[in-house]
Parts: sequence; C-alpha cells; structure tokens
Amino acid sequence: MTGQQLKDSILQWAIQGKLEPQDPTDEPASELLERIRTEKAQLIKEGKIKKGQPTSHIYRDDEGSYYEKVGTKDPVCINHEIPFDLPSGWEWCRLGEVGDWGAGATPLRSNTEYYGGNIPWLKTGELNNDIINEAEEHITDKALRECSLRMCSVGDVLIAMYGATIGKLGIAGIEMTTNQACCACTPILISNKFLFYYLMASRQSFIKRSEGGAQPNISRIKLITHLFALPPLEEQKRIVARIEELMPLVEQYDKAHSELTRLNDQLPEQLKKSILQEAIQGKLVPQDPTDEPASVLLERIRTGKVQLIKEGKIKKGQPTSHIYRDDEGSYYEKVGSKDPVCINHEIPFDLPSGWEWCRLSDIAVYIQRGKSPKYSLIKKYPVVAQKCNQWDGFLIDKAKFIDPATLSKYTPERFLQDEDLMWNSTGLGTLGRMAVYYTALNPYELAVADSHVTVIRLLKSCVDPSFCYFYFINPTVQSVIENMSDGSTKQRELSTTTVRNFLVPLPPLEEQKRIVARIEELMPRIDKLR
Repeated sequence: MTGQQLKDSILQWAIQGKLEPQDPTDEPASELLERIRTEKAQLIKEGKIKKGQPTSHIYRDDEGSYYEKVGTKDPVCINHEIPFDLPSGWEWCRLGEVGDWGAGATPLRSNTEYYGGNIPWLKTGELNNDIINEAEEHITDKALRECSLRMCSVGDVLIAMYGATIGKLGIAGIEMTTNQACCACTPILISNKFLFYYLMASRQSFIKRSEGGAQPNISRIKLITHLFALPPLEEQKRIVARIEELMPLVEQYDKAHSELTRLNDQLPEQLKKSILQEAIQGKLVPQDPTDEPASVLLERIRTGKVQLIKEGKIKKGQPTSHIYRDDEGSYYEKVGSKDPVCINHEIPFDLPSGWEWCRLSDIAVYIQRGKSPKYSLIKKYPVVAQKCNQWDGFLIDKAKFIDPATLSKYTPERFLQDEDLMWNSTGLGTLGRMAVYYTALNPYELAVADSHVTVIRLLKSCVDPSFCYFYFINPTVQSVIENMSDGSTKQRELSTTTVRNFLVPLPPLEEQKRIVARIEELMPRIDKLR
C-alpha cells in the first residue's frame, strides 16, 4: 500500500465513522442540524448571507429507506444516492445545508484599476490542500465593489471546480477573495477542518460527477447538493484530531515506502550489473584446471588467423599483440617487432589463473565501420543503424533499407554474419551500445551496417561472441567508453583504431561457455523480480 492509498483509506474511515468510536453522550447530529438551520435562517434574516435553495430534510422511514423532502415538495426516495450506512448519532444532509457557498470572479484584466491593491486574490492553481496565508496577486477595493467578488473569511474552506485542479482544496488563513474557478464555503456550526477532510475524501466522487471535455467542472449546484455525512460536533473534533495525529505518520510511511520502491526498482539492474562484473572478472563460475588455458587458446587463435590470411579469407591486419606479466607482476605488451611497453595503467583488474589479457583485434577476424548508405523505400536489404542496437537486444524493425542498385558496392565481408557484434560508435546517448546480430532475427536476405556502427566479427571457433558481448555491456567497460572516444562534446565517436585496441579479458573457451550459460540462466530470474 502506498502512502497515498493509506491516506485515502484513513479519510474514508473518517467520513464513514470508523476512525473514532461514537460517544452516546454527544449531542446527536439531528439536533446539530436543527441548530444549523436556525442559525442559517438568522444569518439570512440579518442579511449576512443570501437565501439559497429550499431546505432539504433527509430521513429514514420505518422500513429503512432514505427519503428527502425539499421545501414543500413531496418526499423522494434517495436510496440510490446513499453510499454507505451511518453510525448511530450521524445524519445525512446536503453540503449546502451546513455552510454558505459561493464562487469568486476574475476582474477585467485590461482594467489597471482592478489590480495591484491590498486584497489577496487567489487562483485555483494556488490551492495547496493546506492553510493558505498568501496569494500571488492582489486586487483593489474598486474591483471588490464592482466585480461581484466574494470575500472569504479566515477558516473558509476552498475547493477548485474546474480543470486539472478539480477537487483541490485549501483553508483560508487570511481574508481573501478568489477567481471564478474556486468555490468557498463558510461553515455554519460545524468543524471547518472536518468539512475540509470530507471534501478531500470525496475528490474522486467530484471528478466522476464533473462535466465538460477539455475543461471538466463541478458546478456550485453540484457541490451544494452533494451528500454530506454529518457526525455530532464533538465527534467531528475527535476525528479531525485523529487525522492530524495520523497524517505525519503517513508522511513518514510514504517516504519509507517510496524509498523501498525505489530500491526495489533498482535492485534488478544492480543485480545484473553485479553479475556482469563478477562474470568478466572470473568470479561467476569456478575455474576448471582441466580447461585449456587462455594462453594456449591465444596461440591457436594466432595460428588460425595466419591460416585464414594465407587462404585469403581475411585481410592481414596490424601486427600481433602479446601481453604478458613479468616476474615482478607488471604487465607488458609487445606489438610486432617493437620493444615491450609497460601497460599497468591500462589493466583494470587482476585475472584468475588460466585467463589472459589481449586486444580485441587479436581475437577478431574483422573489425570495420559500416558504410554510409543510399536509402530506398524498397524493403529488401536492411541497414543496421544505431537505433537497431538496443540494450535489450537487436531490433531489425527499426532499420531502413539500402537502394538495391548499390548492393554491388558492398564487398562480401560487409554483409553481416551470424553472431557479429554491432557496436554503436558515434553520438551521445547511443555511444557504446552494443547488440548481437542473429540471422534468425532478420527476415530479409541479408543486412549491412551503416557508418555509425562498428562490426566486430570474432574467430568463433575459439571465442564465444556472447561472452565478449557481456564484457562490453558491463558497466565498468561502458563507464570508460566516453573517455576513450574522440570528437566534440555533441558528437563523440569511437574510432576503429580504439575499437581494435580495446583490452579484453580472455578466459579458457570452456569457461567462456560456462559463464554465458550462467548469465543466461540468471538474467530471466532477475527480470521476474520486477
């Protein structure tokens, strides 16, 4: 239960007589109503308030049905209006019976003599569901005299009748007037705060009864004819005291509930981040000493790439990188025939036994940006762009299409292959986002990448693309990508050289598979926590 739901429940218990016990010694509401009617008649006689609609009398007959007699009209059964049964000592009446209700007005804006005076003039947007002690604008005595404005007394209950603020409330803490969208009630012999809380509890009822399209409203007539559950005056006071005792506790509960909700919402993502972090550091699954170590795997990769170059299946790239650790524990890198260079500053964490650091280019057979396409409305050859690569997967339906006539300009290696990694390489917001291309998710004959996406094709016989994908989407990696990018603030980009030289932890192949399997087992479970 949210804080607002708890608050609503308390208010509903209050107006139904379930929040505080009844006291049989209290003056019953039937007698209070008679005193209110007498007092109201006297105020009308003295000219202090205007005569309103004929008096309403609601009563229950011997069979338990509710009837209402208005003025000299015949009684009418109103069972269909009664929302709940009342406790002993309470009575049903109309809101118009317990107060003097009236709306304000807006003086002509073009008349400068109407504004800038000393009389606070309240708009419904300023209603705060609390005591109101100031207004944003003030009007003059001239405006008050000439514009049919109602002057509200301290303690008057205010309610918005129009628009988005409909049902919003306030209590006048100072003498003021209001615009026409605000109705004010001067209570007669009842607790203004009980009336305030009653109206607050009834807000949804007012909204349901509102009329109009773009500007829904509840009229003054609808307000004064709304049913009011009237308790004895002493019970009103006890109810108000109880509500005001509970509401600070509800506020505390609401803050705690909101914080718990926030933490619960964050928990799945934090768990996913933790799992990915554990995975890339070799802490998610145990190492198996019988696995072929990554050092041997790297040699196989190098041999395999040499053979592929020899067969003309891939192009010769930059010189091979060898990363190793010296006797003192420092990391060095030897590229081709160059002297070794210490790269301790690049190493983000220590690796478990059997793992090795390498460059992405050392385990890939193809790393290349896509081409700037000539687009076509012919939906035959999709172009994978940044928006196709989402954190939750690859979306081919977001792709545009190249002009079929330009297909001949694409060399075969540019056609995407199953399990290619697609890395967004330009733009804020999408930079670093990665997805895996699966041919099974492409209903078309083939696909290519545009110039904002770098395609990474791994030697799949030795490297599990899914392991590398989980590495690159890891928050630790993502957090440094922008720092590794080039260009202006508005247009950062990952150069192909930067991508090729990206440092990658390489586990034994069998451990790669175990890590991927474990991640794919855990992630759906975490999603169920939402």
